[in-house]
Amino acid sequence: MSRLNIPIDVLTSRMNLSGRFDGLRSTSISTRFANLRPISEFFDLKRVSKPASFGEAQSRVNYNLGYFSSNYAAVFVMLSIYSLLTNLLLLFVIFLVVGGMYGIGKLQGNDLEIASYRATTSQLYTALFIIAIPLGLWASPFTTVLWLIGASGVTILGHAAFMDKPIESAFSEEAV
Repeated sequence: MSRLNIPIDVLTSRMNLSGRFDGLRSTSISTRFANLRPISEFFDLKRVSKPASFGEAQSRVNYNLGYFSSNYAAVFVMLSIYSLLTNLLLLFVIFLVVGGMYGIGKLQGNDLEIASYRATTSQLYTALFIIAIPLGLWASPFTTVLWLIGASGVTILGHAAFMDKPIESAFSEEAV
């Protein structure tokens, strides 16, 4: 089965973000969250202002997405956890599928024997998916994913657009 490749440059070309996602494939979680900015800097209300134009908003977004990238990843993780905790049926289905796959894998290809009943691993996988697919569709995962994309986009891009660049970066741009 071939791997699904999403052309990130097509998705990011409109906002001039083409090089921003290059390092995501090679970084581990510990290095991703190693450069978290302090909360006081992330929520610095003195730097919040309305951008004067779309160009300034785009400049702020480009700068802040790089500067606060770990904080934005943490915001996305927190919104993901919130969305799963508010959709308990989807959380149950995820645990059911992961637990079922783990339990079937622990059989190591042997049949499951309960009293006089014998079930093969193929039958167990089939039963798991016959139960999980209708429950999963009923749990509305598409709605949850769309909510997560919308909430993350509004939160992260809103913060990035309204958070002004530090004064030091403005002077470094003029010196170039």
